[in-house]
Amino acid sequence: MNQDSSSAPHFDDAFRARLLELFSWRRDVRRFRAEPLPSGTLERLIEIACLAPSVGLSQPWRFVIVEDANRRQAVLDNFESCNAQALNAYGGDLSIRYAGLKLAGLREAPCHLAVFADRNAVAGHGLGRRTMPEMAEYSTVTAVFSLWLAARAEGIGMGWVSILEPLSIAKALDVPVDWRFIGYFCVGYPQLEDDSPELERVGWEQRQPAADRILHR
Repeated sequence: MNQDSSSAPHFDDAFRARLLELFSWRRDVRRFRAEPLPSGTLERLIEIACLAPSVGLSQPWRFVIVEDANRRQAVLDNFESCNAQALNAYGGDLSIRYAGLKLAGLREAPCHLAVFADRNAVAGHGLGRRTMPEMAEYSTVTAVFSLWLAARAEGIGMGWVSILEPLSIAKALDVPVDWRFIGYFCVGYPQLEDDSPELERVGWEQRQPAADRILHR
């Protein structure tokens, strides 16, 4: 049933200021405390993530909570192999700096979450995907970011582990072959909080002004 616009929530200046704080303090976490999340927390956060927009209302996101020790070990092994290859690809001082980075919290994080996109999702009847089938992946990423913000609002950290070989991860997790791997995430309580990215703090890269990324045509 349609609702009159007067019944919609009003987000005032105080809320918008707090929302900006949430965006500013969201971090890609690598250092986790060992304590587990309360039972059902990750499932509840996934429910929030599923409020994200999706092309044609296709809801193509697929979440895999990885609890099995052998599957987790397979992911860790894959990360270490890919990380070693990445290290060898760098040279000189950059190689030394890369070796000093902490790029995953796979050993410490209490929760592991893999996210996939189903391009063949029946929901949505293909709307909006004929010329851009990759919209399924883009939609899934919006769900990931929604989950990330919802987690941070509860003091829970997420770390995106991107140094992985997608086909190997899909095989290790035994998911349908037509699911597209989007990301593997460590989830748990962070050891520390900061409003700047760790890679910025260690001098790997600096955040660029938004104005430098805008074109006017």
